[in-house]
Amino acid sequence: MKIVKEAKTFQQVNTELLIVGVQKNCDHIQGWNDFVSFYGESIEEWIRSGDIDTERKKMTRIPYTGDNGQLKRVLFVGLGDTKTLTENELRETFGLVGNQLRALKANEFTIWLESFTASPIDENDIAFLFAEGTGMGFYQVPNYKTSSNEVDAYLDAVHFVTNADIDEIAASYKVGSVYADAVNEARTLVNLPPNLLTATELGHYAQQLAKKYNFEVEILTKQELEELGMGGILSVNKGSVEEPRLITIKYQATEKWEDAIGLVGKGVTYDTGGYSIKPKTGMVGMKGDMGGAAAVLGAMQIIGEVRPDKNVVAVIGSTDNMISGDALKPDDVITMYSGKTVEVLNTDAEGRLVLADAVTYAKQQGATTLIDVATLTGGVITALGYDKTGALTNNEALFDAFIEASIETGEFVWGMPLTEKDKKRIRKSDVADLNNSPGSDGHMIFGGGFVGEFVENTPWIHLDIAGTSDAANAYDLGPKGGTGVMVRTLATFVERLGEQDS
Repeated sequence: MKIVKEAKTFQQVNTELLIVGVQKNCDHIQGWNDFVSFYGESIEEWIRSGDIDTERKKMTRIPYTGDNGQLKRVLFVGLGDTKTLTENELRETFGLVGNQLRALKANEFTIWLESFTASPIDENDIAFLFAEGTGMGFYQVPNYKTSSNEVDAYLDAVHFVTNADIDEIAASYKVGSVYADAVNEARTLVNLPPNLLTATELGHYAQQLAKKYNFEVEILTKQELEELGMGGILSVNKGSVEEPRLITIKYQATEKWEDAIGLVGKGVTYDTGGYSIKPKTGMVGMKGDMGGAAAVLGAMQIIGEVRPDKNVVAVIGSTDNMISGDALKPDDVITMYSGKTVEVLNTDAEGRLVLADAVTYAKQQGATTLIDVATLTGGVITALGYDKTGALTNNEALFDAFIEASIETGEFVWGMPLTEKDKKRIRKSDVADLNNSPGSDGHMIFGGGFVGEFVENTPWIHLDIAGTSDAANAYDLGPKGGTGVMVRTLATFVERLGEQDS
């Protein structure tokens, strides 16, 4: 998207749409009198009468009939009481603006930046939030309909009316766009049909991403996984005709490859549940069981753009979970990549088997800190609902720092307990070192805790995004479907670590 860096006056606006923030009392907005002179004094009466809605997140479109022949309409964006306006509320408001832009097919527009200024949110932060929010709100789910002649809308250029430093504004807007684009890429991966996004295709996507950003990349095939003895991934893959892949991407920010953070994603491209088969209603939507992989790849896209001062290794275990005469069965005992044995009590508890091999490999590749991301359990939805990501950790200081990043991005994360009693239940088996499904009670804790058995003493955070990776309905920041959750928080956290290290 092109950023037009000239700071324009209202008279110089040469797009068809101008976006203006409004509140009950606009008199204190820098340049408000100039805007009234430009648009007409009737604007203030329309605000007083409610014809222009100033309630937060309300949108009012009004034609422009003045002397500027280019400008066709003004989109007034309600901000409510700006004294209580948070960055996340402003981001969500801008998500609704993005939805309006898509509906209008307004691929080029102008924003009056000062009209959105709300203490303590300054112009640079507003530019970032505007780019991030509108970019996410503008997103459209790809479809394969042959009957539609509708041309997809796209964002081409943004112009500014502002008195701020335009170079700084443009830089902030660009970073916000980077974040939005990465979230939307992750959303598209989650929304792809499973016959189009196989483990092999996910590997190809990772290769293209690595090529674009000059990352080191390794894609291990089934034969190579067999040679390494990755029993977790391979056992889940046994019922499939599609080969598995283990994807590794490295971003080296320092002279030496050391002290890397490992981002590990579950990439199960479709999950039938295996022989512990899901009901037919529970199977629909399982194309999104690779939401953790999408989050990691989206975060790596941001990292490739902003180049933080932190070494990162991303590892994704990818396969589907199908049924055949060779498929994994309840009561099977498998040997993991780490050498530990596992009694399989539930073939629908497959994601933890994939993650366990992946975190082991990430440690071997130099990860001294680990964050795994997975659509792992329905238990997290029972516990926390669809709007909260559940977490486990073995390092409270690490988790506290991560929570700060999640607050900055507006992605709610809630820590759950992992007790010694929980660990004992995971380790309870008459025939193996571990079992993969101690029970339906505390299912989210057992799922993440199983992965923790392979993390061992490495500082670690587990993120269960089963509830937050997919939206059942349209929401402020996007449409129904994949959300791209945790892309922004992971990237923000890595950036913060880089700032601490530099």
